[in-house]
Amino acid sequence: MSNESWLNTLVLAAAWVFYFAVHSVLASLAVKKWVAARRPAFMPAYRLVFNAVSLVLLLPVFFIMATNPWPQVWQWQGIGKITANTLQVLAVFGFVWSLKYYDLQEFLGLRQWRGKIAAPEDQEHLQISPLHRFVRHPWYFFALILLWTRDMNLAQLITGVLASVYFTVGARMEERKLLVYHGERYRRYMEKVPGLVPLPWRFLRVGEAESLCQAQSGLRES
Repeated sequence: MSNESWLNTLVLAAAWVFYFAVHSVLASLAVKKWVAARRPAFMPAYRLVFNAVSLVLLLPVFFIMATNPWPQVWQWQGIGKITANTLQVLAVFGFVWSLKYYDLQEFLGLRQWRGKIAAPEDQEHLQISPLHRFVRHPWYFFALILLWTRDMNLAQLITGVLASVYFTVGARMEERKLLVYHGERYRRYMEKVPGLVPLPWRFLRVGEAESLCQAQSGLRES
């Protein structure tokens, strides 16, 4: 690669690492508790601000990707292209279908804002959707499919690699919070269901999922 390509690569990688670091820190329960202790009046707006900051910080990353020349790494051809496109459609369908199993009001922060909820912990009740019976983080799974089934230039490859690492690390950080919220029940769930990629021999039966959902707690991913 040319010196310019190396520089663009380093800048893009640094931009993604910065974004993921800020996103993880602001999503952490420790930071939420710190803010709640010092600025309790701000907490009802915390999730709204968090989502807004997350979107704004994506803009310079996308600007770097869109305004620099990037060499092509690979393109899907023939049956591979048909398979990749089919998986992309299924991933989008799965994501849209999964939305009805999430409390989007809380995910966006509208419920906290309207209800003046100052608690740093998530409020959504525990529910294990049909997808959650097979994989603990279905949105991350769908995102991985969308990342790795497209034609790749160097910027997309860097994004795919770093996002995959972030999903792996971020899922573990998220589950530390879920273990705090749900304790042994969530630990049992983790033992039964894989984290990011479904495995045919590891899943929850309907009755097992209903048993874990009996208490009034919340299951969701940031």
